[in-house]
Amino acid sequence: MLTLSTIEMAALGLVTALWLSGAVWAVYSGLAMRRRAAFAAEQADRLATLLDAAPALPVIVRADGRMEAPDRLAGWLGLESVPQFISQLTEAQGGLKAEDGAALARDIAAAQKAGKSFTRSVSAQGSSRALLVRGAPAGSSLSGPGGVILWLFDATESQSEIGALKEEKNRLGRALESLAGVIEAAPMPMWHRSPDLRLSLVNSAYVRSVDAEDAGEVISNGIELVEPVDGISPMSAAASALESGVSYARLVPATIDGERRMMRVVDVPLGDAGVAGYAIDMHELEQARSEYKRLTEAQRDMLDRLSAGVAQFSADRTLRFSNQPFQRLFNLRLETLSDAPEFDRVLDAMREAGRLPGSRDFPAWRAERRDWFLSTEAIEENWLLPDGMHLRVFAQPLPDGGLLLIFEDRTEQVQLSSARDTLLRVRTATFDNLFEAIGVFASDGRLHLWNSRFRKIWGFDEVTLSGHPRVDQMMEKVAHKLEKPAQISVVRELVRAATVERKQRGGRVAFADGQYFEFAAIPLPDGNALFTMLDVTDSRRIEQALRDRNTALEEADQIKTAFVSNMSYELRTPLTSIAGFTEMLQAGYAGDLSDQAREYVGAIMESVARLSSLITNVLDLTQGEAGVLPLHMRPVELADLIRDRVAQFSKDAKARKIDLAVQIEPGLGITSGDVGRLGEALDHLLANAIRYSDEGGRVLIHGDGTRTAARIVVSDNGPGMDVKAQALAFDRFKRAEQAQKREFLGFGLPLARQLVEAHGGTLTLQSELGQGTAATMELPRG
Repeated sequence: MLTLSTIEMAALGLVTALWLSGAVWAVYSGLAMRRRAAFAAEQADRLATLLDAAPALPVIVRADGRMEAPDRLAGWLGLESVPQFISQLTEAQGGLKAEDGAALARDIAAAQKAGKSFTRSVSAQGSSRALLVRGAPAGSSLSGPGGVILWLFDATESQSEIGALKEEKNRLGRALESLAGVIEAAPMPMWHRSPDLRLSLVNSAYVRSVDAEDAGEVISNGIELVEPVDGISPMSAAASALESGVSYARLVPATIDGERRMMRVVDVPLGDAGVAGYAIDMHELEQARSEYKRLTEAQRDMLDRLSAGVAQFSADRTLRFSNQPFQRLFNLRLETLSDAPEFDRVLDAMREAGRLPGSRDFPAWRAERRDWFLSTEAIEENWLLPDGMHLRVFAQPLPDGGLLLIFEDRTEQVQLSSARDTLLRVRTATFDNLFEAIGVFASDGRLHLWNSRFRKIWGFDEVTLSGHPRVDQMMEKVAHKLEKPAQISVVRELVRAATVERKQRGGRVAFADGQYFEFAAIPLPDGNALFTMLDVTDSRRIEQALRDRNTALEEADQIKTAFVSNMSYELRTPLTSIAGFTEMLQAGYAGDLSDQAREYVGAIMESVARLSSLITNVLDLTQGEAGVLPLHMRPVELADLIRDRVAQFSKDAKARKIDLAVQIEPGLGITSGDVGRLGEALDHLLANAIRYSDEGGRVLIHGDGTRTAARIVVSDNGPGMDVKAQALAFDRFKRAEQAQKREFLGFGLPLARQLVEAHGGTLTLQSELGQGTAATMELPRG
């Protein structure tokens, strides 16, 4: 009998326990593994089912090009089976469009080499199906090194939606660009403010209005279009619009292009997008409103000044305006018209005042006038009032449905028309009794009116003229009555000039029987022509007699001039002899003379000198009138001429205690002339001034000039001359008549005038009784 010790028993127990524990662990591990395998299989089935139901298909592409994909891929691409290699999928007939397959192959190759992820949209061949491919490296646990996993999504609907969205985006983009272009091209300033109310966008009109370089300068500097008004700045107005959510409009002044203009500024809230704004130039509109207001006031003021009555009714048939002539014409009180009465009430008031034409059925008559508001054309009527007044009524419907009435008092015109008929009858009777022959031709050349003398002169009968013949037809029939038949065309031409050219012309014609007529064609205001003929036979004879007499007088004047010239030369010869013998007596050639004899000889010398001067003056006058006065032209220093002549007269002036003063301006200068003749003219002026000045008087010789003329004025403070004496001063014939009355004044002034005019100058005389006389001699420059 085997006996085990305690230690052995313990060891055996320990071994048995260990073995039992191992057996228990083995059994438990096997059960756990079976449970995990079953769970894994269940999870794999669930994942496979999930993948089959997922919207995306997984495709694994290995490094060698093999492809693992669900069977649904073949259905998506319209293939009979799933390709085994990726090259079969991306080739020309692999189910994808050629360009999409080539691009996908490049993406897969890049992912295999560089490990890059990619996303690409591809389309199936022969269908509208669109696929979205997302690719990435698969990792070694799925396909080993170089593998790529592809996720394919059916994006047909989403791609259609994306395409629609893209098209909508493009459309909205084009619309936005168009809107931006419109805003940029808008003539009015427009802008946008960001939520912080700062300017973020402005158009070109805004930039021009603030005189900025570009929009960037405006935005960066925050240049506002308008300044604050009543404490409200542009930003404050925009903030008010943004807070209220309602557009805020206001009328504010602004300086645009250097001009002060009124702008209507509108701020439009855009919610979170900020505030938009625009400004409309209201300056022209405000001016137009003011102008319209002024025009309306001026029109009403003008209508009040018209003689015609005017009443205007609005579309509701109430009286809008009436002028003062309307109130006076119909005896209407201002109180009646001030409360805008209706059309019917106005007619009733006019009837009560007795200012409407009589009517048996007044309501029907008033209803007919009420229809004037509905008329499409203007209406005109004539009213005869009970007091005999004639009114012309003009009713004009207005575009706004109102009515304008104009009442014109034609009473005076009717009376004038009656008076005109009477006047026409009087005119006809007057025409027939005029001494002149009168014919009125119409604008077409036909005879319209005539008197009996016109008919008798030309020899027409009444029947012929009643047919209103043309002027050319008439003149052809009477050409034989003229002394020169060809002159008949002058009559036709005058009538044509008066009717067509509206020119007045006249002439004279001689008839074959010796009569002379003056005729004239005068255009009339109505377009006709008045042809008048006046018998001037007697005056023609008298005129010819006067012409013959004038010719005889001219011949006699020439004979007289020749006689005076010859007599002047004949008288000068014995006068020269008398002067010579007298000088010899005075010199003592005949012996010594007594004092009394010497006095007689001196008197003879003075008379000879006086007579010689008169003969010279007469000869000069005669030659001047005949135009043969000899002149020796050369430059003449006028200042020296004046001083020389004044020196010659100083003795005579001193003898009469006359102050002979000279005043010469630097501009007097030089002229071209005969120094002797000019000195002679100046002598006559000085002699007259000294002769007719009172003792102790004053004579002034003043000389000045311009660039074109020189002037010499000889003035005195003598008694002067009246108008009649001035008129006779230069007339030698009248002065000769005065000489017969022992009031002879000499030929000094007429001769001086001829001498000055012979040099191309003028001599004028100014004088007043008691104020003295001034003779002005003007000479042209040489």
